[in-house]
This record gives sequence, C-alpha cells and structure tokens, in this order.
Amino acid sequence: MMRFIFYCLLFSTFFNVVHAQCTQPANLQNQVDIPVQFPLMQHNMTARRDTSPSKPYLYVAGKERGLVIYNISNLASPVLTASILPSAMQNLDVMSITQSGNYLYLALGDFFNANAQHSGMAIVDISTPSSPVLKSTYSYSLNSGAGHVAVDGNYAYVSAMQNGILVLDVSNKTNIQLLSTFKPSIHFPKVNPNSSEQQKINVRQITVKNNILYVCYDAGGLRIVNATNKYNLVETGRYANPLLNARPRAYNNLVLNDTLVYIAVDYCGMEIIHVKDTTHLTQIGWWNPWNCQSTSNTWFNSPGHANEIEYDANCQLLFLSTGRSDMHVVNVSNPAAPDSCSRFGNTTDSLGTWGLGHYGNQIYLAYIATWPLYTPFPGNWSGIKIITYNNACAAAGIRMYDADKAVKVYPNPACEEVVIELDAFMSETQVIIYNAIGQKILEQKATGRFTKLNIREFQKGLYTITVINNHVSKIIKFVKQ
Repeated sequence: MMRFIFYCLLFSTFFNVVHAQCTQPANLQNQVDIPVQFPLMQHNMTARRDTSPSKPYLYVAGKERGLVIYNISNLASPVLTASILPSAMQNLDVMSITQSGNYLYLALGDFFNANAQHSGMAIVDISTPSSPVLKSTYSYSLNSGAGHVAVDGNYAYVSAMQNGILVLDVSNKTNIQLLSTFKPSIHFPKVNPNSSEQQKINVRQITVKNNILYVCYDAGGLRIVNATNKYNLVETGRYANPLLNARPRAYNNLVLNDTLVYIAVDYCGMEIIHVKDTTHLTQIGWWNPWNCQSTSNTWFNSPGHANEIEYDANCQLLFLSTGRSDMHVVNVSNPAAPDSCSRFGNTTDSLGTWGLGHYGNQIYLAYIATWPLYTPFPGNWSGIKIITYNNACAAAGIRMYDADKAVKVYPNPACEEVVIELDAFMSETQVIIYNAIGQKILEQKATGRFTKLNIREFQKGLYTITVINNHVSKIIKFVKQ
C-alpha cells in the first residue's frame, strides 16, 4: 500500500507581520502537458533537464516506468526518445535523478512501500541522451527505498530513507562499491521516539559541498554531517523548529545557497536556516502560507504540501512543488521575509505534484496519482507539465551579464594549466575545449568561481575554449606552448 512521506506539522505563531517584497510576478505559462499512458498506475516522481545547453533532453524519474527520456528541442512538442526499465536495474523503481557531467545517478527503490524494495542506485551514461547506456546498478541488502543521490567527484551519497546514508565509490562507473553507511541519531528532536515515530525518520535528500552533507532527515529535522572520512561520517549539527517539539514534522528537500539552506517543510511551507556555523544552526526566515500553526489545518485538509524545491539565484526565487497547490514561487531577496510571488495550479481539481525541476526559465512539474488512497490530496493524473516564467530578471537572460567581464581565461599562452575565472560563480556552467580543427578535446563543469584545466598532455598549438550556461556564452582562443 502506498504511503506518502508527508506528516502532520502543526506550527504556533512565529513571525511578526512582514512587508511584501515580490514587486513583479513570475508570469508562469504552461507550455505543454506530457501525460503517462495509465495515470492511476504510473507515476512521475521528478524531472531534470540535461545541464548542457547543447542537449535539449528531459530526464524523468518514472518510478515503475524506470528512466524516461524526452527530446524537448521543440518545447511545445516533446518526443519520447528512450527509456530504461526497472527490469534492467534489479527491478527497482526510479525515484529521483541527479546529473553529474555525462552521467545520471538514479535513486532506486520504492519508498512508498518501504518493505517492498531495497535501497539502490544506478549509473547511466547519457553522453548521447537518445541512446543511454546503463553502466551499473547497486542494491543495498535492506529494504526502505531511496529518495535522492548527491554526487561529489568519485563519491555518491544515497538518501536511503530508514537505512540512512549509503556512501558509494563511483570512480569506476561499471563497479559501484559500498564504502560505509551512516544513520544519524534518531533521538532528536524527540529524545526517545516510539516505534511508530521512528518509522517517520528517514533520510530524504542530501546536498554536499566541501565534504559537508546537508541532510533532510524528515521527522528528524535538518542534519549536518562531516564526510571527510568516507568510512566514518560524523554528525556535527542538527536543527528542528523548536515550536514543533512533541509534534510531527517533515523536512523533505533543501537547496544550499552559500550560508543559507532553504528547506521544503511539508504543509508548513519553507524554512530558511543559516548554516555558516554548522554546529549552531539558526532559523532566519519562514514562509508559512497555509497557517499551519492553526490546529484546524491538518495533513489531510491542508491546501499544500511542500516537497521538492529549486532556486533561481539570479532572480532570487524559490520554486516549490506543493501537492494539492501544484507549485508556489517565493521571493527570498530578503531571507528574513520570504514572500509569495506567483502560483501555478489550484486546490479544487484532482491534480497534485510531487517533484520539480528547473533549468533557465523552464520549470518541470511532476504530477503523481494518489490512487487508491487519494491522500493527502486527490490525484487522478500523472505526468509532466513544462512551464516557463518571464519576469524582469529571467527575461534579461544573457543580457544580465557582460560576457567580456564575466569570463576570463589565463595565462595565455599556457604550458600546464589554464584558469577559467567567472565574475561570480554561475551554476551549470560548461567549459569545452576544441583543437584547431574543431575536435572536442575536453568538456567539464566549472567547479566554482575559479576552475583549473590541466593541459599538460595537449599538443602545442591553438585551442578554443567555449564557456556557456544560461546567461553567458563566450569563446576564447589560447595557445598551448
């Protein structure tokens, strides 16, 4: 029987009245619907667009349909291009997708029925998205499913629900190796949770930066875990809204923005936590649109359930899939006063979202059928809706940046390495090097504001570096001495 990982969150009044800051709505436009064939039997958990601007493909975590790939070069007419069925991945459902370079890391294992499937992960080569290649599948020995995969270089961290965190060595894409497992303490925020309460403490999602894991632990709140030693992870910080002590809670997904994390908190909206000191986490903002501090608002009748979350740093907007409410857009230019900016969908139909992906000015909403229980909202349709937005900052697009100032390459000429310097780090920036006859020699993501490229093995001569993302496209020539 399917069970949703939403739990009753009842907040008390917390903030004083704040002033609205969203001066311009996001102007959301539905471009196309991509339905499944059997809406009550098939589910789309989430969708991610390829991070390379030159690859207009959408990757869908189709649960029992596996990995499903669409060509969206014509946004109004997506074309089903390829798929990999669960039968090829040890019969484990695909629950979420993470991309790193030319590889997809699939979180495997149905967690709605935690007793049915093991926690697992698959690696898929999408160098040619229309012809994906399954490189390997890993399955943990215990059931509980998996919610997410975070990738950092040669390591992957699987959010394995009640199994905790699986630390995997993925340096060899054809031979995934388990290095260790780690389950954060279940004795927080409640010191001694009973057996029923323990069922709700699950590792849902992880974000990793500089060997620090930011973990959504569902009813266990937010956890900070040091992963410097892959064989001995150490929890260094924890947070849960103190107003929820002795009450249920559900921290589902987060995004990291410098020293802030934005957390989707079920039917209590979104919390903003300051994490500069990972041993002392503090809440600085709370977007609470459904007045969940009211005891009349329960998990079953709440207008919304915040689940997946994405951030547009240029517009300072958060996009949240919100269940019965479909999607909300929140302005966080003032983190202490997050403000509703736009909304897509309504609460009166039989539609509800689970997942959400973001690329450029496009949003990919994943809808899920809640049959046969229809809780916490009635959902009779499963599919993907592609939505665009066009407010002032998004409309500016590439004009927001002066490419000559935004990207620098040095030294030139160079002998051993060149440095790509971005005026401000922009996520999903691709760096591609071509030789004098147009052959691609190297392609990788920018790793921060400064990215070093090893050219020791390059032959002497003229090369071209292309730096591209949603905002900047620049071509620079350099000479290898």
